[in-house]
Amino acid sequence: MSGAVYIILLLAAILYSTESFFILFGAFLIIAIYEFCNLVQINKVFPIFFGTVLYISVTLVSHYNKITTDSINQLFNTDLEIAIDIQQLDIVLLVIALVVSIKCILFLFYDNIQKISTSSKYLYLLGYIILPFVFITKISFGINDYNPKIIIGLFILIWTNDTFAYIVGKSIGRTKLLEKISPKKTVEGFLGGIIFAVLAGYLISKYYIRANPQFSEKSILIWTSIAVIVGILGTIGDLIESKFKRIAGVKDSGSIMPGHGGILDRLDSVIFVAPIIFLFYQILNYVS
Repeated sequence: MSGAVYIILLLAAILYSTESFFILFGAFLIIAIYEFCNLVQINKVFPIFFGTVLYISVTLVSHYNKITTDSINQLFNTDLEIAIDIQQLDIVLLVIALVVSIKCILFLFYDNIQKISTSSKYLYLLGYIILPFVFITKISFGINDYNPKIIIGLFILIWTNDTFAYIVGKSIGRTKLLEKISPKKTVEGFLGGIIFAVLAGYLISKYYIRANPQFSEKSILIWTSIAVIVGILGTIGDLIESKFKRIAGVKDSGSIMPGHGGILDRLDSVIFVAPIIFLFYQILNYVS
């Protein structure tokens, strides 16, 4: 039941309006910060305040300034410097998130890391928790305006990968993927999740092409590429959160969703993938 409520709430907020989407993920961010602070044992008050302010500020600057800038540019047939400033802000935030993502991967695979320094805890909080939520909101705009199909498509890929990784791993899984971190994950399940995610990406792209004639066959390559990114990095994101939990000595990041754990347990894959998908979209925009 809690899983069904989560999915209905997620889809309703994404589809209803841009504002409801921002508000829901802002609430998810606050809960995720709270859960992460519990995992790494740091004070919650300042991180929640800082994360909330950063999320609101960047979201408002990126979205509403874009609307204002576009309107003024069309009215006066000019280009405003603010557009360049927003792009520069995105680059700075993206670099920080990518550097922390690399640090997270090193943290995952270096087995001798069993204690996290205070500075690293706050760095992870910024680059692994807060900034990915900012990039989730940015991804939903694709290259132009808010498009709920983009973020729904991303979640469908995440859910497909997770579901079929579990099914394939349970059915034929023999080779452990990273047993010390997540004993139930297998190489067979990992590959099965990617294959079915690619299939889901193909189906999503065909729907896009059918529903929107302006989309070309390149949509297939784009969505299957995103599926591969989701399959590989989504699993790594899941494992990274598992290592944080293992060091903390807990099974779940929280208890807000009975039977599922916390918000981090539900969003661990998508938050790790979000900066990479945003980078992927920027590359597509630049190339096109």
